[in-house]
This record gives sequence, C-alpha cells and structure tokens, in this order.
Amino acid sequence: MRFLLAALALVLPVAAMAQSRTITILHTNDMHGRHAPFHVAPGDATAQTGDPGRSPSEFERSSTIGGFQYLAGKVNEIRRREGAGNVLLVDAGDTFSDDLVGNQTRGEAMIRLMNALGYQFMALGNHDFDYGLARTRELAAIAQFPMRGANTLEAGKPLFGEPWKLFKVNGVRIAILALSYHNTDETGSKENVRGLEFTNGIETTRRYLPRLRKAADIVVLLSHQGTAVDRKLARELSGVDLIVGGHSHDRIAPPEKVGGTWIVQALSDATMLGEVRLTLGRNRRLQSVDGTVHALWNDRVEPDPAMARLVGDIDAPYRGKLDGVLAASIDRIGRQYKSESPFDVLVGDLMRDYTGAQIAFMPGVGYGVSIEPGPITRERLYTLLPHPTKLVTLEMTGADVLKVLEQSATNLEPGDDLNRVGGLVQSSGMAWTVDLNAPVGHRVRDVTIGRTRIDPAGWYSVATNAGMTGGLHRYVFTGRNRKTHEISVTQLVEEGLVKRGTIVSPSLGNIRLVPLISK
Repeated sequence: MRFLLAALALVLPVAAMAQSRTITILHTNDMHGRHAPFHVAPGDATAQTGDPGRSPSEFERSSTIGGFQYLAGKVNEIRRREGAGNVLLVDAGDTFSDDLVGNQTRGEAMIRLMNALGYQFMALGNHDFDYGLARTRELAAIAQFPMRGANTLEAGKPLFGEPWKLFKVNGVRIAILALSYHNTDETGSKENVRGLEFTNGIETTRRYLPRLRKAADIVVLLSHQGTAVDRKLARELSGVDLIVGGHSHDRIAPPEKVGGTWIVQALSDATMLGEVRLTLGRNRRLQSVDGTVHALWNDRVEPDPAMARLVGDIDAPYRGKLDGVLAASIDRIGRQYKSESPFDVLVGDLMRDYTGAQIAFMPGVGYGVSIEPGPITRERLYTLLPHPTKLVTLEMTGADVLKVLEQSATNLEPGDDLNRVGGLVQSSGMAWTVDLNAPVGHRVRDVTIGRTRIDPAGWYSVATNAGMTGGLHRYVFTGRNRKTHEISVTQLVEEGLVKRGTIVSPSLGNIRLVPLISK
C-alpha cells in the first residue's frame, strides 16, 4: 500500500499539470496613429514619460523604436511560440488619430494595418471620435474586429452593438468587455460626439458582471478609463480577473494586483507590446498571472516583411509632405502632460508672436512624440499638433484668467478620480504657482503677466484655440472682442518654425507646480 500511495503522489501532480491551460493576451493601447518607427532617447521621448508625480517611465536607451512592421514581427513570433489559436490580440483605444497620415486618411490607415495583423477586439477611446461620430461609424464598418464601449451610449444602447465578446481559447471561455473614457465629451469637440452619452464605467461593469461570469471562465475588461479609475474599479468590484488598460499611458509590468484583479498596460505610441499569460487549472480556475511589456526596439525585433510593405504603401502618397523640413532644432523639445511642457510653451510663444497677445493658453494633452535635435519634419510636428484647430483671440479680465488657472488645478486633483480630465493648462507670457495641497479655489498664487502682478479687474489680450474656448477640459473663456481666425494653430506653428529656421527649447520655470502630498 505504501508503494501505491507513493506512486499516486508522483502521478497526481503530473496529471494536474497536464490539465492546466495557458492562454496569452497580447495588448496595445494609445497608439495615436503611430504606425512608423521613430527615434527616442532617455527622458521625455513621448508625452507623459517624464512628468513628476508618477512612476518613472522612460526609454532606457537612444535608438529607433515602434512601427507596425516591428509590432507585427513580435506578435507573429509569440503566435508561433504559443500557437496562434492560444493567443488573443486586443487594443485599449485612442488608436487611429493624432498623426499626419491618420488625418490624411481620417483613421483608415490604422484600421487597415490592424486588420492585416489580425486584431480581435478594441475599446473605443476618447480620441477615436476625433473625426466625428459618422467617420467612427465608417471605420467600425471597415474594421474586421469589434470596436466597442459598454459605457458609450447612443439612444440609450451601447454604440455599435453588444460591447462584450466571448472567446474560446485553448478550451477556456474568456469574456472581454470594452469600456470607454467616461469624460470623452470633455476632451474634444462636443460636435464630434453629438448624440452620444458617456457613463460611469464602474457602474456599467457592475451591471454586466453577472452575465459575464455566467458565460465565461475568465472575465477581462478592455478599459480606456486610465489606471487610477481601473484601480478604483478593482477595489470596488469583485469578479473581474484582468483589466487591460489604456488612456493614462502607463507601463504596468509585471501585472499589478488590486484586490482580486490583475491590471496591465503597455505605455503608448505603438512602442510597446504587452503580453500577459493566464494559467488555469483543470477546473478552469485562474491559478497564476504573469506578463511583460516588450519594447519594440528596431535593432532587437525582426520586422514582418509583408507589414513593412503595407506601411510603405500607405505612406507613399504622403511621403513628400511627411518628410518636409520646417526648421532645425538645437535640442530636444518634449511634451509633458501634468507639468510645464516645453513644446506647448514654444507654441504659446509663436501664438503671441503672431497675434501680439500678452498671454497664450494651450490645453494639457497627453499624446505626442518629442522633437529631437536636428531637422524638424512635418511628420514629427503633426504627432504633437495633429488637428487643425482654429486660432482664437480675445480680451479677458484678470479674474477670468485666474478662473482658467484654478480650473486646471481642479482638473489635476478633483478629489474623485472619475472627475479627472486633461492635464496642466500650458501658458506663455505669464508666471504662476499652483499648489495642489491648498483648498479648492485657492490653489493658484503669485500670478504675474510680463513682470507685473495680475490685476483681477484689468484686461489682458489672450491667444488660444477654438477647442479651449469651446469648453475643452471644462475651461470657460469669458471676455470681449473674441475673434476666430481662419488660420489654424498648426498652420501658425508651421509658419513660425519656417520663419525662425533654428529652434531652441524655451526656458521653463514660469509654472511652479507643488504636487499633492500623499496623506
């Protein structure tokens, strides 16, 4: 009997292992139309990688990264390793705009590339409506994969149909529910999303969870809510196994566990491919989760030849425009999201040069690839200013200028992560301090325009764009002598770069940010 028990003790673990199943989910997020390789270096190589107050996330070397041919090369390598039938490929949104070729094709370039690579599901991000709802509807018809958002409603129902899909991978039933950004209507033109309602993703998930758990062994959220809201959801709800995130451009690897839920995210700009492996026991219960994020360094990943040809074919009609040199930069000019942004200060300076305004405002936005030292091509400029938003000038009282600054402070620290929208407002021609520890309404101090302290009753000439005057990020621009110019801010910047010829990164230090002290 002792020998029989010993033999069983050896055999049973082997049998249990034979019954375990592993599935692989590959994921991207916030590609923002980037489909071609570009050069990066340590520091603020893409938006948000260098902002203070967040976990460090920067490129560790100077080299060329990204590009759909390299993304395809890595995806196909993993499919060969794991077996294509055991792998899912998904995207968490903000996918096809914010790029020159994206604009020229109105999003179709990325859809064609994603179709060719075999994407299987996509969450609708806030920038996936940048060409208007009608165009998003057309792109959804072109896509060979569902584009969904359970909390993006049209006439009370999820846009484009059922917002979740059941996949069977290696004998495991996986339900994936797509979630959009709940403040989408405050991050772009309201006209683009007219007729849509964006609701609370946590409450939406709560309603769907019983149905998902009944249908599937594993429940996954494909979420464009941002990491802070994903963590909040994980703390408040049980029954979600994995959140594949987007919107906040975080690199979360290895997977982070909050409550009983694992969270992953793969930075942005098609520079990274996330890989998460789920291992289930013979009862199809989740045993372990592990994963990584693969940096798509062009000298370390074998490109896919067919995808390289497709990228070349898509870019060919626009090559001359993409490669057009506007000026030369002496140093790197990056974009930051929640701190003073060199590129946006430069834009503000150019707006003031053009208009003669005393101050200029630009919104804090979280996409874009830094301008590197050397030639500034139109392609690189359009990663930072993709949309031809009109220039607007007006006169504002000092009191109304202060309200804009206070709104920016509230946007950064609203008290509830669900109310967070946009980054730090960017300014030129003024200096100010924002203390996020001060009471609401008293977070801004030491404001000067030129070298003079701001006068709440005084009038100041202001340059900005039509998005901001239209209510972007909850800003209110009240004043007199408002004029919307025919020239777009992008065209103004193009002309300004050409006129200057040689560009240096502007001096910073005019915005002093006191981050929130954790209690």
